[in-house]
Amino acid sequence: MDVILMRDRRDLGKRGEVVSVKPGYARNFLIPEGHALPATKANMCYFEEQREKIDAQHEKDRDAAAAVAAGIAGLSIEIAKRVTDAETLYGSVTATEIAEALAAHGVEVDARRIDLEGGIKTAGDHQVRIALHSEVVAELTVTVVPEE
Repeated sequence: MDVILMRDRRDLGKRGEVVSVKPGYARNFLIPEGHALPATKANMCYFEEQREKIDAQHEKDRDAAAAVAAGIAGLSIEIAKRVTDAETLYGSVTATEIAEALAAHGVEVDARRIDLEGGIKTAGDHQVRIALHSEVVAELTVTVVPEE
């Protein structure tokens, strides 16, 4: 099934592109969530009419993400966890724990936007990427210290 993307999707393509996806994926997720429209002539015309409005919303979202990224820049958070004698953690640091630590610093970030790249399972400093927008990525230093 061909659909028109209403938003940038990392796994599918850019806003305004016509892509082919499985019918169930389009019918059950993309279309109801507002990520896409069926690729019909009427919807193509509708998208072109709405392009300026969609682009303005995209810019607004990007600017808001850039403001959050500026708040994260240079920020370092510390998380206390139980560790073994070999400096490995019992368990791992989760994205939710990082989001809560950021909220304590006054920065609200959705935990699903935090990319842990295999997880944090050792004590020490770790670089974490936060994809705030398709065009805005912030870097954060997470320091894992032994819990007392």
